Amino acid sequence: MNSTDYQVLQAAIGWLHDGKRVALATVVQTWGSSPRPVGSWLAIREDGQVVGSVSGGCVEDDLIRRVQSEILTRTTPELVKYGISRDEAVRFGLPCGGTLQLLVEPRPEVFILEEIMGRIRKRSIVLRRVNLSTGESSLTVGSHSDQFLFSSEMMQTIYGPRWRMLIIGAGQLSLCLAHFALTSDFDVTVIDPREEYSEGIKSDEIQFIQGMPDDVMQELGIDSHTAIVALTHDPKIDDLALIDALQSQAFYIGALGSHTNTQKRKDRLREFNVSLEQLNQLHGPVGLAIGALTPPEIAVSIIAEVIAVKYGKNDS
Repeated sequence: MNSTDYQVLQAAIGWLHDGKRVALATVVQTWGSSPRPVGSWLAIREDGQVVGSVSGGCVEDDLIRRVQSEILTRTTPELVKYGISRDEAVRFGLPCGGTLQLLVEPRPEVFILEEIMGRIRKRSIVLRRVNLSTGESSLTVGSHSDQFLFSSEMMQTIYGPRWRMLIIGAGQLSLCLAHFALTSDFDVTVIDPREEYSEGIKSDEIQFIQGMPDDVMQELGIDSHTAIVALTHDPKIDDLALIDALQSQAFYIGALGSHTNTQKRKDRLREFNVSLEQLNQLHGPVGLAIGALTPPEIAVSIIAEVIAVKYGKNDS
């Protein structure tokens, strides 16, 4: 769950506890070009206040009007469609004739939303299934492989850190990257064996594990929703982690270092029976080439490259 969706959840719970009527709108289907993916949602309060986005601002004003005048008086979810015709798509600002379908829930259950919040705080993945006939929700344990689903009878949404980033090293750059990763829907774990760095990561949202990265990674397990970024610049720490990472299913593997040091690293890794095919998975120097110099700038370049690989948009 990214930071925007987390804010939606917080706002909805707060408003409901204040005795306000609240509707939740979720993107359930898109056709053509759409500004927001399925699963995106927003909360609409009875007085028109909103948190979140389902279209980047294209349809929100009309949706608020419909919620206030019609939907909040109902007891079961309602489907709302925008951009059925090209004229309507132009009217609401949907690009390229796109079409957007939303499920609006006029009676969200506060105890369900609180349970979702509690599980997210424990770094758990949770599935919510909404019965479209009754509006009632149920929760089950989710996994990284679960997907958003929608049918004429049910909507299934996923909340929690479905994507994970393991950062090797606990320096200033690691902390900057960790914060960008958190706001980009990653569960973040920082691994460093050096005791003197253990006080550097202080955050309830970032898990810090003191230990050798290769040992910790084996305990955590690495799947296809995991990104691994080595940032210590110390071969004794980074190389051991990279050997395991390059033989795993991780969708992104990167390491800090210049072009010269990256080639030296690859030469060293070849001595540990890492194949050329596996070495080609290594992004080094890590991050997009945007001329970054400071730790925050380098962190931006790294998270941008990770996201590009995540969505298959990386050309390197």
